[in-house]
Amino acid sequence: DKGIALHRTAVGDRYLVEAMRKEGFSLGGEQSGHIIMADHVTTGDGLLAGLQILSLMQQAQKPASELLWSFIAVPQVIENVQISRGVDALKTPKVKRVVADAEAKLGDRGRLLIRKSGTEPLIRVMAECQDEDLMSSVLGSIVEEIKKAS
Repeated sequence: DKGIALHRTAVGDRYLVEAMRKEGFSLGGEQSGHIIMADHVTTGDGLLAGLQILSLMQQAQKPASELLWSFIAVPQVIENVQISRGVDALKTPKVKRVVADAEAKLGDRGRLLIRKSGTEPLIRVMAECQDEDLMSSVLGSIVEEIKKAS
């Protein structure tokens, strides 16, 4: 209702900044808490973000509880799966199939984010869903298949 659109990018500040530059966005962020304010900096800066919020509170003479939008959190689980170096479990047919099945089961009730770590021999599997039993079930099946493939 404010005319603000959500744009998703690949995980990582570099992809976020790239999309912000391409689209002319001045504000972007990641679930990790990185908030990028392109009018000021090109990296996530928590101190700057905090100072901007304090400035808005001071200008409006209102507490954060009145200024900041609250939202209903969706249950989320992240599991890190140790993999063997050189093995790309995400490209195996069985892993692809179990991920596709999980996405179909979640439908529009949840989402998955599955990616290789950029710094460790891990695959990070994140699932979100209001139905925690469904979330646990699909997460477990994906993690199990990745372990078998590694």
